[in-house]
Order: sequence, then structure tokens, then C-alpha cells
Amino acid sequence: MHFHKDKCCFLYWKIAGSRFFIVFIFGFCNCHSIQRIEECGLTCSQRNLCKSKPTTDILNLFCRDPPPTLSPAVLENMKIATAMKCNGKNQCSLYLNIKGNVILDENIRGVEICSMTLSTSQNQCTSVTFFRKKAKKSDAQRVQVRFNCFEVGVAQHVYVTMKTIPYFCNVELEQHYHVEDCQNRDVGKNIFTCIAGKLDYMVDEGRKSITVQVSDILEEHDYHVRLCLKHYSCQDIGAHALIKIGDSTKSVTLPYSELLPCLCIEGWSAIPDSRRVRLCPFKNDTSALWNSITYNPTTQVLAWQPSCPVQATVNLCWLTEQNNKCVNLPNSLSTEHDKVSYTQVDTHPRLCMKFTTHMDSWVRCPFAQGQFPGWDMKIAVIAELVQIRIMSQIKAKFSVLMCNRTQLTLCKPIQIFASVYVGASEYVTLNLSRDICSPNICIQGWRTDVNYSIPVQLCNIPCTEPPLTLFDDENTLQMLMMAAVLLILVIMVAFAGYVTLTVHYQKQLEQKSYLKAKVKQYISSGIASSLEHRVSILFAKADDD
Repeated sequence: MHFHKDKCCFLYWKIAGSRFFIVFIFGFCNCHSIQRIEECGLTCSQRNLCKSKPTTDILNLFCRDPPPTLSPAVLENMKIATAMKCNGKNQCSLYLNIKGNVILDENIRGVEICSMTLSTSQNQCTSVTFFRKKAKKSDAQRVQVRFNCFEVGVAQHVYVTMKTIPYFCNVELEQHYHVEDCQNRDVGKNIFTCIAGKLDYMVDEGRKSITVQVSDILEEHDYHVRLCLKHYSCQDIGAHALIKIGDSTKSVTLPYSELLPCLCIEGWSAIPDSRRVRLCPFKNDTSALWNSITYNPTTQVLAWQPSCPVQATVNLCWLTEQNNKCVNLPNSLSTEHDKVSYTQVDTHPRLCMKFTTHMDSWVRCPFAQGQFPGWDMKIAVIAELVQIRIMSQIKAKFSVLMCNRTQLTLCKPIQIFASVYVGASEYVTLNLSRDICSPNICIQGWRTDVNYSIPVQLCNIPCTEPPLTLFDDENTLQMLMMAAVLLILVIMVAFAGYVTLTVHYQKQLEQKSYLKAKVKQYISSGIASSLEHRVSILFAKADDD
């Protein structure tokens, strides 16, 4: 069995003469325990043989030549470990547990043990003196000395020496030692500065907030929680809260603007040099990084600056219509990680940026919504001609050629037709012979007044005149609109005539009713005999009308 500090612990068994082996994993890193002590001090393998005191002899800093009778191996087998002494919960300290063997010799009075912290150059020394008069040569030849009163800090790198008193040159032991850090389970649970707390979180994407619940913290101190963006260090973004002593909920809610892979949650106790605990729960969600594309229409610069550090390659590409595959544009590869920019870029809706990492590729098309002026190329067959029309919303220069398509996205140039200039909100028409009609013949057009432009490629040119070409479709639409207007006018005139006839007929009916009422009035007056003839005449006149 082999245990190694700061490494994972394994038990490895192998049967001699066989390929069969068993591996047991006991735990994770820093699985060894720290020795507990009640009090620190000096102990010797033979009681009442030694005592210790702080070093005061400055002359012992300088070595002298050893006597011929002194053995170079008078000091041997020095070992160092970490010990822990606790005075209560979370009130523990770390000490060096140093031991070594000394072979008693009449030329030495004792040994000096020193520890120096390399990061601060702090030096601690103690002198161990032997009482030879109480020891016999037969049973006091070798003495084991153990001293464990040098206090050290978490994760410190120390340099330990053991030398004779008086100090003889080249008669000493030395060793470098790394004190366990907070990853050790004993150190992390019991040392004051290591207790950073435990963080749990819940994301509310609707409100764009993160609720953080803390536990296992120092109850006698306030506790800080914040959101930050992890670059070389974790940069504060202004989302910060303080959990006060005695707060029973021990939770805070912090707002965020976007869930980024480098968005982290940090927590620490409100004491100087407190250890911090950090969670970065969105580190695998990189899709948000590819949205930070900007375009300056004045300088025609397309740029991308990631919000988080990321290892990615960037290409400009053009999105094909056949299968939405984005084909890389020549000389557009960039491997910069801080900022990528392209000057004089065409704003065509199918010009895109492709981002590739070791995990996947993403394509973003910043002009797809048509928010910037663009251009397009159409084709139509009219009589014996093939017409190419280039329409542009801005002033631009174009090249047009014929090519032979050998693959889906590969077209070999055959003939360059023209280099044309198109004004803003105008179009240019090129007339070509229908002899170019072929299944593999395509027409390509692209801008030549910018550094990066996509080719618009028109293939499968019809060899027979279709019932309606592209341009005919536009004329037909205008004719249909005129016919609709005329139909509406006819309907309005017919409706007006109908209303007029209805009003005239209604007036006739009213007139007849009036005359009948007059006849009845005269009959009731006693002069009906003289009016019968007149009434018949009136009715006859009304019928004529």
C-alpha cells in the first residue's frame, strides 16, 4: 500500500506470475489524516536526557571544522509531518512535528532545530541540550528527538534544518516540506481560515436572477456573496450581497444580465484574508459567447469580442441555400482569443461567422434580419436571352462570371462576363445567350469593392421559356392590381344605379297612395257621382305615367 500526500490514495495488489491485478480506490486527494496533539513540546526516547530552550547562541550560526573522532552520521533519519492542536470548534492550529535520531558523542552538547517559512522568511529555532551525566554509554548511544512546537500556516512551504551544538560544518540534516492546504479534509474542516462555506444555487431565467443558499459557514462572522466573471481573476459585475450574523435564511438573490460560461458565484467570510469558495455552474454552456458580434456601418468593420476567455477559431463563411452548410471564405481564418475583426465586409444576409472549438461549431449570421443595406442577383429567361439582374441598396461594384459546378459548393470559373457598377437603390441587367443553359452551369456574382464578400450562385438555368419568368411575375402582379381596381369601380357604379332605381320606384308608390286617399275623401262628401268620371281619368293618367 502506498500513500502520497496531495495525491489520490490507491491500494494496488498484483499476484506474482500473473496478469491479474486488483485496484482499490480509497478516496480522493489529500485523504490522509492530520495527527492531533493536546500540547506541543519536546520528547526524547530516553527520559530526563534532554531539554529545549529558544536559541540564543549567535555563534552557532557559523560552523567549525569537526574533530577527527566525530562521525559524519551523528545525525540521521529526520522526518517531518503536520500536527493539529485544537482549543474548540474551528479553533485549531497547525504545527510541524519534527523528529530525528542523534548518536551521542562527547564532542556535541546537543542539537539545534530550525524552521524557515520561504514565503515570509520567518525563522523559528530551538536548542535541545543533552545531559550526558545521566546516561551510560551502553544504553545512550542513539536518542530519538521529537519536537512539535513550530506553528505553521495552511499550504506553507518551509525549510527545516537540524544541526549539532556546536555547529560542525557538513554535519547537519535539511529538508523542504509543504504543509497541507485547505483541500485536505481535516485542514478544511477545522482550520479557521479554510472554512469558506458551501454554496447551493437556483436560477430563475424569467426574472434573470440567481438565488444562493449558503451553509457550513463561520456563524460568528458576516458572509459575502457575489457574482463575477472569471478571466485571469474573477471580475466583479456589481451583483453583491452580505448575509448578516444571525440571518436564519442564509440566502440571497442576485441579478444577472446573461448566463455566460465564466459567470461564477463566490462566497467568503467577512474576515481578512478569508478563503473563498467559487462555483462556475455554466462553464459548459458556450452558446451565448457567439452572440457578441458587432458591425460598424461607417468603417465597415465586423468584430467579435468574447465575454469570457475561450479557445476557438473563427472564420467568415457563406451560407448555401441547398443544405444550409456554411462554406469558409478564403483568407478569413482567425485564431485570436481576445478580439477578432474584419474590415470592409459585405452586409449580405448569407455572410456569417463560424466559431469552432474542440467540442462543436456554431454559425451566427449578423445580417440575416436585413437591418443593413444589401444586394441580390436574380435570373430570368426572356425569348432567346437569359437576363441577369443585380439589385443593390447601396453603391457597389460587382463581378459576374460563368462557372462549371463540380461539387455542391465548388464551381470552376469558365468565363468572366462583366464588372459592373450599381448605384444606390438601382439595378443593372445583363443579357446572355441561352446557349449557357446546362444542368451544371452556374452564374456567380460577388462584390469586388470590399475585402470579404460572398458569391451569390444561380444554377439550373432553364433552357425553355417558362410560363412566367421572374420579371413577368412582377408585370403580372401590376396587371392584376389594375384589373382589381377596375372591377371595384364597376361594382360601385352598378350599386349607385341600383340605389337610384329603388328611390324612383318608391316615389311612384307614394304618389298612387296619395291619389286614392283623395278619391275616398270626395265620395264621403256626397259628390261621388260627379267625380267618378274624373277619378277614372286620373287613374288612367297615372297608369300612363
